[in-house]
Amino acid sequence: MSALPGSAEGTAVTGLDSSPVEPTPVDLPPLTEQTRLEAREIIARYPVARSALLPMLHLVQSVQGYVTPEGVALCSEELGLTKAEVGAVATFYTMYKRRPTGRHLVSVCTNTLCSVLGGQRIMDALSADLGVHHDETAADGSITLEHAECLAACDYAPVVTVDYEFYDQQDVESARELVAALRRGEKPLPTRGAPLTDFRGISRQLAGFSQHADEAAARAAVDSVDQLGPTLIGLRLADQRGESAPAMHQAASSSSGAPEAEAAGVESAQRGAPEPAGRDTGDGREGADTPAGHEPGTSGQGPTGARRTIEGRAPRRKG
Repeated sequence: MSALPGSAEGTAVTGLDSSPVEPTPVDLPPLTEQTRLEAREIIARYPVARSALLPMLHLVQSVQGYVTPEGVALCSEELGLTKAEVGAVATFYTMYKRRPTGRHLVSVCTNTLCSVLGGQRIMDALSADLGVHHDETAADGSITLEHAECLAACDYAPVVTVDYEFYDQQDVESARELVAALRRGEKPLPTRGAPLTDFRGISRQLAGFSQHADEAAARAAVDSVDQLGPTLIGLRLADQRGESAPAMHQAASSSSGAPEAEAAGVESAQRGAPEPAGRDTGDGREGADTPAGHEPGTSGQGPTGARRTIEGRAPRRKG
């Protein structure tokens, strides 16, 4: 199950984990019969068993903290796949870890906008504070640090996530304070999203099971308050200025209830009618026409030109 050795930077860019599989820690929690039963519960959700592989990998990760050789074997046995097939998936997606992770996973967006606004400075500062690089875990086991290519939150840049929950508009000092609090065992509320649990908890959630101890905690996660200022600012400005989007043209409905344009298109397709003419180019010809002197094949390229050359009948050049 070992992969070819490679760089952390290559792993981050390509999404392919090229690091070797490390020996299983002695104190690693075992995958129990309960884990196997939950894996079968996941499989039952899908019409094709192998479609359950992704959530099953999250499941074994939620128990052991990463996708171990034991976890690969369990998925292989339950799905009737080879270990190589399971390993190919586990090493492709960066959300599946191939080495022990910390209690929390801290991801720093270093893609274009976040990087320009300070994302790389945040990554460098946290790396120095923790004494680790990308995809490495602090010595105390509290934090695994990684840089992410994009966290899909450009309007909140720079963005940091902890166990995939968002902490928006960070700077070096706020990110340092966040990580220091996590190392003390605190769980600062995310800017958006559910209250934190830990990396194993969110892995269980991604497997399709509740990560919360009771119904009250689960409800608190669903009802969490989000701060959506940057996303909604355009709407608020438009409201203040009395601006609104132009009304959409509503086509008259045909007797069947479909818009006339759609009904006409369907009718044309059914009759085998030709496609509508091309757009007007402004010179009296329609854009769908081929300009004079540019018929396909006259340049010696394309099907017609190629056929002439093959048959030995290519036109002679003058002069």
